Amino acid sequence: MYNVPTQQGKLVVVTGSNSGTGKEAARRLAGAGAHVIMAVRTPAKGEDAKQEILSHYPDAQLDVRHLDVADLSSVKMFAETLLAESRPLDLLLNNAGVMAPPQRIVSVDGFELQFATNFLGPFALTLQLLPLLRAAKAGRVATMSSSVAAVGSIRYHDLQRERHYVPYLAYAQSKLADLLFAQQLARVAHQRHWDLMSIAAHPGFTRTNLLTAGASLGGGRQRPAWMTKVMHLASQGVVPGTEPLLYAATSPDALSGAYYGPGRLFGLVGPTTLVRVPRSARHDGDATRLWSVAEELTGVALDND
Repeated sequence: MYNVPTQQGKLVVVTGSNSGTGKEAARRLAGAGAHVIMAVRTPAKGEDAKQEILSHYPDAQLDVRHLDVADLSSVKMFAETLLAESRPLDLLLNNAGVMAPPQRIVSVDGFELQFATNFLGPFALTLQLLPLLRAAKAGRVATMSSSVAAVGSIRYHDLQRERHYVPYLAYAQSKLADLLFAQQLARVAHQRHWDLMSIAAHPGFTRTNLLTAGASLGGGRQRPAWMTKVMHLASQGVVPGTEPLLYAATSPDALSGAYYGPGRLFGLVGPTTLVRVPRSARHDGDATRLWSVAEELTGVALDND
């Protein structure tokens, strides 16, 4: 098991921290001494998760705050509240996500739900919190991608999947976008001489409610037969599945712009290792183009400094 180094005195935001890898990351970061802001879409579920963590760590510093990353107005409100508090932000864990709703659903802003939740919301959140991340000593952004990013493609002619919606291809696109964003943010930080790291991770095949929550959207509840077979043969629990994200967020040996995930059974399970970036995410020009598109869609852009 990866031992999270002391996080005493650090302020951390973990999105989607009421369940799964987000809750586990919040638990272990709080246990290591961090002040964790649990950014969740449903505060009541966040409070339940907070109480569960407090049962393990009674002295943990945990705040539950509302954040719906699929809603850009919610992202803006959350960021503005933190900015008004003016406390440097040491770690941002972009963890919240949705996976493969069987029918195409749009966000309140009119974007395909997976692209909005998994990519556009985290993109806008990160850029709006950059002043606080840069104010911290060695600030860090850890973004959760997925091994399916390797089969993804950015369909610029149909980003919102209006013409042809295939649940897992739309999911793969959103997670490839996360990986491209994490790498591009690392390049921007390097070019601008910021004391900021941006690192991507993926959880392999981890058993969380993400596997069923997406399937329940739009009325369906059946997971594909192939997924049930793979889960039976090669999957892991939430504790090991969270470790690549925790490593990216906290390890002194993690590298900015790198990608971490499980190291066994083709990346499905096992201890954290440095992962080779898939071919689909190796071209700087793709990341630059996607960044520009995201700025246009979200209305959030980098300051010229």
